[in-house]
Amino acid sequence: MTSAPLIELSNISYTFPGEQEPLLNGINLVIGQDKMGLIGPNGCGKTTLFHIIMGLLRPDGGKVIHRGKEITTTEGFTVLRREVGFLFQSSDDQLFSPTVLEDVAFGPLNLGFSVDEASDVAVSTLESLGLHGFEHRITHKLSGGEKKLVALATILAMEPQLLLLDEPTNNLDLEIMARLTDILQNMTLPFVIISHDWDFLAETTSVLYTLDSGHIHKCKEGHIHEHRHVHVYGDRPHQHKD
Repeated sequence: MTSAPLIELSNISYTFPGEQEPLLNGINLVIGQDKMGLIGPNGCGKTTLFHIIMGLLRPDGGKVIHRGKEITTTEGFTVLRREVGFLFQSSDDQLFSPTVLEDVAFGPLNLGFSVDEASDVAVSTLESLGLHGFEHRITHKLSGGEKKLVALATILAMEPQLLLLDEPTNNLDLEIMARLTDILQNMTLPFVIISHDWDFLAETTSVLYTLDSGHIHKCKEGHIHEHRHVHVYGDRPHQHKD
């Protein structure tokens, strides 16, 4: 017997209060074991879709289904959040403790781990992301890229079954972006990434969807395209992977 997908969105619609046109209009999406990318223009509803999955917004219509059961209560979303880790666009919205260790250990402590157990999980998770020695760093003094990796550590320490990553490469320098790319390429967890960076998505995901005008579409596999681009350090020799 085939198990139900972790998350299924059925005919999801959402309109911002005071607006006439729906932002999301009949969205159907199954999120299982793939590494998925989601791309679309600013304001098309990508982040809103993540917020609906997490129960931070309620849709006007449609269903959020978790492991085959429609979620209709706050308690249902609490259960879902135990299995789905959400990385916000801004790490400052996610990090609130004085030190890195306290931030990363916070989730395991809330799951009932002892202080020592939570500390061990935090240290191990930080090390897995190349952040050995960060335990006692002051969180608000970290660079933007370091905060992003620590925010990811706070999620991974909870041992989720799925990650939702909202623009994880925003404002990252080239070194941190390369580290994040490597982490995601070697990750066994399924995830969905919102990004405007086609090349980053090509390197980290296996399935790509576009969201525009309220509708979601799966991109054809193996579609090769040629594009012109402008970016920082664009005058230096570089190449895109085939």
